[in-house]
Amino acid sequence: MSIARTASCVGWLLVLASLPRALPVSWSLSPIPLAAQSVPAKKLDASLQRLFGPGTAVDSLIVEGGAVLRISRADSLLGFAQVRQVRGKEQPITYLVALDSALTLKDVDVLVYREAYGGEVAYEPWRKQFRGRTPRDTFEVGRTVRGISGATISVNAVTQGIRQALADFARWRAAGLL
Repeated sequence: MSIARTASCVGWLLVLASLPRALPVSWSLSPIPLAAQSVPAKKLDASLQRLFGPGTAVDSLIVEGGAVLRISRADSLLGFAQVRQVRGKEQPITYLVALDSALTLKDVDVLVYREAYGGEVAYEPWRKQFRGRTPRDTFEVGRTVRGISGATISVNAVTQGIRQALADFARWRAAGLL
């Protein structure tokens, strides 16, 4: 199915949006309501097209109760993506983590940021420091990850979420789930 805005694209988006997902990382143990987990389809579609290019096919795998998007073009696997959430100070931060087929991080897109402060984690200059990272890399705010003044909680939450996503993908690959 093409990433292009077509009716067939809506099917996997509905599956993705309706699946209950445990939070991979959270500053609080309180669950994030399912309604808060929704992602605008156009935003997700635009993000996938930017990262993997036009003419790609997307299908979803259910891994440990969550949807993992598998992206390919003409029988060639391009990579994987997953919509994840972390808890900011009070609200969830919904982001897309995208990896190539070797599990190297292509990019992170903040899809929905709900807090009043700290939205700089969605800005390109901060996000680009994660590109090319692998599950073997370290993620230490203040050392290998730049902090943002006034966005300490968001920076720590998103960084920890990215670290967890890479670890999960490596574990899933080792277990033959991808």
